[in-house]
Amino acid sequence: MAKKTAAEPSPVADFEQSLDQLEQLVEKMEHGEMSLEESLGAYERGVALYRRCQQALEQAELRVRLLTDPDAPDKAMPFPALPDAAQGER
Repeated sequence: MAKKTAAEPSPVADFEQSLDQLEQLVEKMEHGEMSLEESLGAYERGVALYRRCQQALEQAELRVRLLTDPDAPDKAMPFPALPDAAQGER
């Protein structure tokens, strides 16, 4: 069996890395020291990172649904929303 030369990051690691990059990008943009062109590029990068994170979360939710009820993942109930106090915590 052939070995991969470059290991692909796991979906969780990819999500965490993308989220970290997005947070750094937002912080940089909030300082307001970027030119218009840099700001537009940063915004485009941010949208791509956001979509990547959203896709990873959707895939994780699907995995949980399949593990919960592999015969009927569509009937699985969505996760309950977190209380307001817990949403800001990590």
